[in-house]
Amino acid sequence: MVFGLLLDTGNVISVLVFLSPVETFWRIVRRRSTEEYESLPYICTLLGSSLWTFYGMVTPGEYLVATVNGFGALVESIYVSLFLLYAPPPKKLKTALLVGMLNVCFPATAIAATRIAFREENTRSHAMGFICAGLNILMYGSPLSAMKTVVTTKSVEYMPFWLSFFLFLNGAIWAAYASLLHDVFNLGAEWGQRNSLCMPFTKTPNQSTTLPSLML
Repeated sequence: MVFGLLLDTGNVISVLVFLSPVETFWRIVRRRSTEEYESLPYICTLLGSSLWTFYGMVTPGEYLVATVNGFGALVESIYVSLFLLYAPPPKKLKTALLVGMLNVCFPATAIAATRIAFREENTRSHAMGFICAGLNILMYGSPLSAMKTVVTTKSVEYMPFWLSFFLFLNGAIWAAYASLLHDVFNLGAEWGQRNSLCMPFTKTPNQSTTLPSLML
């Protein structure tokens, strides 16, 4: 029962991770500018969700992994497309290069390599699982790309708080689930916690307190 509860909770929070930037991108669309927001968190999340979708498709019994991450890949594709549409030219070029490398070349190479190198379906699935586990570290750490802006401006206005918050919850839930299964690949919660703990020490220009901004 505990396993089922953690699994269901983890899947719900995973969906919330994907939906957490909606407010940010609504602001981007209204202002027709990405301002000082960073694209890396969304590019990394798209990379991770894409490969987890493939993992769920090739691994028997992992249909929930495929469906949840398939939804995430679709949502993150919309976010990245909006970023490419509204980013200023220098940032648009940087974003396009990252998308090409991380969302096109890397997944294609990883999928092709595992299919060529491993003939057995079980071995291929395990290999893709290792790749996805490694990418989780990148995904959970990606919101730290905004820390330069936070430190420079002494403001969390452009720090993706909700994304960091739900990544922390997501990492914590899956950490608990994995620990019950004695799974050692469990670094996501620590990265999410670091992101969230950075928030109370800065403030937005219009705040007189040090409470975190709730704007992504």
